Amino acid sequence: MYDLMIYPDAGQAESAAARIIIEQVRKKPGSVLGLATGKTMINIYDILWKWENEGEVSFSSVKTFNLDEYLGVAPENRDSFHSYMRRSFFMQLQKKPAEVHILDGSAPDPELECREFERRIKESGGIDLQILGLGRNGHIGFNEPGSPFGSRTRVIDLSESTRLYYMKNLLELREVPGQALTMGIATILEAREIVLVVTGAAKADAFHKVINGPVDVDVPGTALSGHHCVKVIADQAAAQKLHGHDIKVLKFKRATRP
Repeated sequence: MYDLMIYPDAGQAESAAARIIIEQVRKKPGSVLGLATGKTMINIYDILWKWENEGEVSFSSVKTFNLDEYLGVAPENRDSFHSYMRRSFFMQLQKKPAEVHILDGSAPDPELECREFERRIKESGGIDLQILGLGRNGHIGFNEPGSPFGSRTRVIDLSESTRLYYMKNLLELREVPGQALTMGIATILEAREIVLVVTGAAKADAFHKVINGPVDVDVPGTALSGHHCVKVIADQAAAQKLHGHDIKVLKFKRATRP
């Protein structure tokens, strides 16, 4: 069962997601956070690092694990998710997290890299709070349609639609790689709490399928319905097809302090 919260616009939805992260870290300074990338996440990270700079919260004891990375792309490449996280979040913080874990797309043995990533998550005590976005085809992480719900961190083929979507974000690469490393669906579902953030009309079809079901491997996000604690945060544009459901629309001042 989802805890569904719909906000009037993307900015307010992103602020709500940021507040949940802040509250988690205040409650447990040594939290293990599962982090994501993407346009929506940039705005969330902007809020987080600005509040950290103002002394609202400290991430210095936090451990982080990112969802995914392109296969064959080195961490220093400007199009890697390592670089994205450095630009968008880590370099903006006054005090860096205690540990940062991001899959290495240039690892000589990608399968070993995935196994070691799983091991590091377990050694850290498991993920307390996992932040997710939703792909237009319903993917979470880079778990494309057809991904088994029991999947672990692994190498995956990226769909043509996913590759085309990410093309516009490239800074250095000439094309989006055909494969990536991603946390598996089972790995994601082991997080103690999950926050799914969905904004924009382009996500409306996928969001409708995730919320209304049926549970289907062809819509990976529907796997979240089996988790005991999922907070779903969306704007009205993404939720426009959820007619007939009891949806609570929330309004509050942008970037309200937690």
